[in-house]
Amino acid sequence: MPLSKIEVTGNQRGWAIWFINESEEELAFQSFEQCPEEIISKQKRLEWLAGRALLNSLLAKHDLTYSGTRKDEFGKPFLKDLPHHISLSHSYPYVAAQLDLDQSVGVDLEQPKEKLLIIAARILSPSELFDAGEDVVKHCIYWCAKESLYKIDGKRGLHFSNQLNLEPFTLQKNGELKGIITTKEQKLSVNLIYQVESDYVFVHTKTN
Repeated sequence: MPLSKIEVTGNQRGWAIWFINESEEELAFQSFEQCPEEIISKQKRLEWLAGRALLNSLLAKHDLTYSGTRKDEFGKPFLKDLPHHISLSHSYPYVAAQLDLDQSVGVDLEQPKEKLLIIAARILSPSELFDAGEDVVKHCIYWCAKESLYKIDGKRGLHFSNQLNLEPFTLQKNGELKGIITTKEQKLSVNLIYQVESDYVFVHTKTN
């Protein structure tokens, strides 16, 4: 079953994960959309369509109708005919999405890889580097959490190591994270939830 997980976390809010094992034609049918021609990569086409099929499934849980997405000037996605906030992430063969009526959300799904240790010094603050150590899974959680914070803000140009920060945490299979988004305009505290699965890490906004 392609819809791997789905959870309703409140009135017109929730998240879901999709495992891609369909053809492009099958995903187009399930999403009621055709992938843009400018997306050439077969894998990226599948991810694009699976993301829309996932939004369709998530909205259906709330008796809402999916009619496509649009992007704002910064490239942040929104639903065309609904006021809800959405966030999408993909790490083939997985796609994740989050929906919330009232607040901006950020979701990210990644597969732990050694390359995260290589780029860590550019992504994490000194205290975060110390906390993550050499644990690839913990580095992956930090990466996903910072991507989620970036998507919540929705603007471009934020510096991951000093504008998107997280408090140290004890690694568990499931846990919560406290993040801070620092911009010229404000300092915003954000609560996140993470899940560690056998082959991926998933982080999403904790909504009220």
